[in-house]
Amino acid sequence: MNINMLMQQAQRMQKDVEANAKKAKEELAQTEVHAEAGGGLVKVTMTCRHVVKRIEINPELLQDDADMVEDLIAAAMNDAARQAEEISEAKMKDANSGMGLPPGLAGLF
Repeated sequence: MNINMLMQQAQRMQKDVEANAKKAKEELAQTEVHAEAGGGLVKVTMTCRHVVKRIEINPELLQDDADMVEDLIAAAMNDAARQAEEISEAKMKDANSGMGLPPGLAGLF
């Protein structure tokens, strides 16, 4: 095998990886996670690209201390972000699988 063939193969693989990563990112932008805190008093809907779509606060909670409301919102947001990260990592890992990349390099794309 000559160097030109290797370079062409590497370029094709790079284009495939880039296309798979782009598709995965587009899918993640549409994938939503739902999280809640305080037994459902605060609910957050967020995309896997960390765009908050909706925050729902039970009206009963608004009568409580503002600090508690803020803490529950933060907890729900953090839970949604954690879920989004897990889904994103799995989706990107799948997008890069089959490319013959050594362990550790797949996360670079």
